Amino acid sequence: MAATDPAAPAAPSLSVVIPMYREQDNVQPMLARVHEGLADYGGPWELICVDDGSQDATGARLELEARRYGPHVRVIRFARNHGQTMAMQAGIDAARGEVIATLDGDLQNDPADIPRMVREMIERHLDLLTGYRANRQDAWLSRKLPSKIANRIIARVTGVNIRDYGCSLKVYRAAVIKSVRLYGEMHRFIPVWAAMVTAPSRIGETAVGHSARQFGQSKYGISRTFRVILDLLTVFFFLRYRARPGHFFGSIGLVLGAIGGAAMSYLAVLKFVLGESIGGRPLFLTAVLLLVFSIQFLTTGVLAEMMSRIFYQGHEGPLTVPAAAEAPAWHAAAGHAAAASAEPAHPAGG
Repeated sequence: MAATDPAAPAAPSLSVVIPMYREQDNVQPMLARVHEGLADYGGPWELICVDDGSQDATGARLELEARRYGPHVRVIRFARNHGQTMAMQAGIDAARGEVIATLDGDLQNDPADIPRMVREMIERHLDLLTGYRANRQDAWLSRKLPSKIANRIIARVTGVNIRDYGCSLKVYRAAVIKSVRLYGEMHRFIPVWAAMVTAPSRIGETAVGHSARQFGQSKYGISRTFRVILDLLTVFFFLRYRARPGHFFGSIGLVLGAIGGAAMSYLAVLKFVLGESIGGRPLFLTAVLLLVFSIQFLTTGVLAEMMSRIFYQGHEGPLTVPAAAEAPAWHAAAGHAAAASAEPAHPAGG
C-alpha cells in the first residue's frame, strides 16, 4: 500500500473487533495481517480480540501477541463459550473508535480491505458498509448454496437487500452500531437491526477479498440454514411489530375468534332451529378450540403491549461492565505519530 500523505486529513479513529473461538493456529498470522493491512491507515487505531471461551490455546496466544505488539491490542476473554454474537457485542461495547470494523478470525477475510471500506463509507455517506465475498472460497454444497438461499430469504422478508449477510467484514459508524443490541445468533442480521436505527439508504455493500481457510475447522455447516430460518422469524417480528406486539398477536386472535364464532353460530342454528344434535360433531370441538386459542392470543397481545410499554419507558444497560477510565492506546501509521499519542477529539462511546 502506498505511503500516506502527512498533509492529508487524518482518517477517523478505528477499532477493529475480531471474535475468535478455537482458532489457536490463526492467532499469530491474523494479528500479523491486521498490522500489515493497517500499516498505512491514516489515523489512530486499536485491535480488540475476543476469545469466546476457547478450550484450546487461543486465549493464551492472544494475550502473548498483545504483549508483543503493545497496548493498542486488547484481549477480552470469556470464561465459557457464548457464541459469536455475544463475543462481537462485547468487542463493540469495548471499542473506543469513531469507526468500528468487524471480521472473522479464520483468516478468510482480508484486513487490508478495511482502510478502503472506511474511506468508501465516508465518501458514500453511509452508516454501515458490509462486504460481500465476490469470489468466495468455500464448498458449494455445504456453504455457498445454504448461504445463497438464506440471503435471498432474508432480503425478501426484511426488505434490506444485502447479497451476503454471512460476511463478517463490515465497517460501521460507532454511534450507530452501539445503539444496536445483539442477542442469540443475530450477528448475521446486523444490517437489518441497523435499519431500525438508521435509514436503509445509509446501508451499503462493497466487494471484498476472500480466502480459503488454512487452519482449524469451520464452525458452520448446512444445519445453519435451519437456525437462520428460526432467527429470521424473530427478526421479522421485531422489524414489523417491535413497538406494537399486540397487533401481531391480536390479529391472529381475531382471525381465530372469527372462524370459531362463525362455526359456533352455524352449530347454534342446527341445534336451536333445526333441532339437530351437535355434541358428536368434530366441528363443535374445533370451534371450541378456536375460541380458546383466540382468547389466549388476545390476552398474550395485551401482556406483550404492557411489556413493550415498560421496556420503552426504561433503557437497556451495557452488556459488559465498563472498565476504569483510561486514555485509549492507539496505533498510528508512519507519518501520523502525533495522532497516535493524542486521544481523538470525539472518541466514540467515550
